[in-house]
Amino acid sequence: MEMPRTPLDNFFYPSSVAVIGASANPQKIGHMILKSIIESNFKGKVYPINPKGGEILGLKVYRSVLEIPDDVDLAVIAVPPKIVPQVIEDCGKKRIRAAVIISGGFKETGAEGAELERRTVETAKKYGIRIIGPNCIGVFCPENGINTFFQVKERMLRPGPGGIAFLTQSGTYGCTLLEWIAESPGIGVSKFVSYGNRCDVDETELVRYLSKDPKTKVIALYVEGLSDGRKFMEAAIEAAKYKPIIMLKAGRTKKGSQAAVSHTGHLSGEYKIYQAMFKQVGIIEARNMEELYDFVKVFSMQPLPSGSRVAMVSNGAGPCVFATDMIDSSNMLKIAKLSDETVKEIREKIPMAVISTLVDLTGSATTRDYEAALEAIAKDNNVDIIMPFFVFQDTPLGEDIVDVLDRLKRYGKPIIVCAGGGPFTRRMNQEIEKRGIPTYQTPERAVRAAEALVTYVMYREKIKLQ
Repeated sequence: MEMPRTPLDNFFYPSSVAVIGASANPQKIGHMILKSIIESNFKGKVYPINPKGGEILGLKVYRSVLEIPDDVDLAVIAVPPKIVPQVIEDCGKKRIRAAVIISGGFKETGAEGAELERRTVETAKKYGIRIIGPNCIGVFCPENGINTFFQVKERMLRPGPGGIAFLTQSGTYGCTLLEWIAESPGIGVSKFVSYGNRCDVDETELVRYLSKDPKTKVIALYVEGLSDGRKFMEAAIEAAKYKPIIMLKAGRTKKGSQAAVSHTGHLSGEYKIYQAMFKQVGIIEARNMEELYDFVKVFSMQPLPSGSRVAMVSNGAGPCVFATDMIDSSNMLKIAKLSDETVKEIREKIPMAVISTLVDLTGSATTRDYEAALEAIAKDNNVDIIMPFFVFQDTPLGEDIVDVLDRLKRYGKPIIVCAGGGPFTRRMNQEIEKRGIPTYQTPERAVRAAEALVTYVMYREKIKLQ
């Protein structure tokens, strides 16, 4: 990228980065951040900044950003909070237009910290500098090698490029989701932002940016409170026309709200108001971190369904019975009623199959049996979502079922797999996900993922009629 299209592009596509507070001590945060950027194969120039000068990790150290002979697009700041305002002043004189402030010790700590934050923002505005943070782990864009984390790679996995964008007030939850994604074949990250106290750039501006980002397929957020609820709603309404937004809201109770203030210095707001907003603007609410992960996985891997009818196929009916209970009580999903032609085809090819609210192939089912049933179901116009259940502990089912599922994608219908178990099952699930098909260990998680897809589809249909 030669020139940033918008000010926020400086955070994700800079051509040069200054790490202010870089240290030769491997135990210092400034050293870890510099190492993260180098190890992420950042495509641009990196300038360590430390008053002592010298060399760190093979790079010349500048005593100040003002000594750097070239232009700098992004500053990553990891210095004591009391000197941050002066560091921002130097960045302004150097005409740096974006800064990620990793340092804590600002508004979240009380009145003195709040004054430091106010002075930092005032100085940044004077020079037109945009800030992410403070009190955060910063930004991650694997496409460009931008990685401001102070978590070393030996302790934290980094996912590769993909369609998931994640915005979070909590760096801890950010680390959690990123590692889960990194361990999941077939999915990756477009942009990640831990924005902490959001003294400048907030979730509203980031959602607007990501709604227009061609690399982002789904936007996920962890929030404790919003900086401006009305502006966020406007941004979310516009973004949801093009891509799903999933939110995990913390600070739902009185005590949780108090904890949010001590965490990032922001009030969390009345939870019921948030729930009403979710429905109004098309945000899909995740109830916990597992759901946030489950939902981003299904949206980033699968096409949207044309309707809400779910067809289940299994070689062990127990989990399907539970899934049937969930679907039957869902406001979003329906059990698909297979056409007479589909039922006839399955019975002719698989005589032992039991067809009711699901297709039970029994424990003797082979890969060929599954293939015949799944192909028939995929062709059925009464089916919108295909949900295969697998008991991989049963030996008649071969590992080549992965290839069957891969071929099934040509029908353009979402496929959501449920298979629970131990090491062999987990390995099979990984092989399936390498083909771009999400897997879940429990029927609850599989059905909730299907509900998320349909929730978003129904919202888009609703706004088309308005």
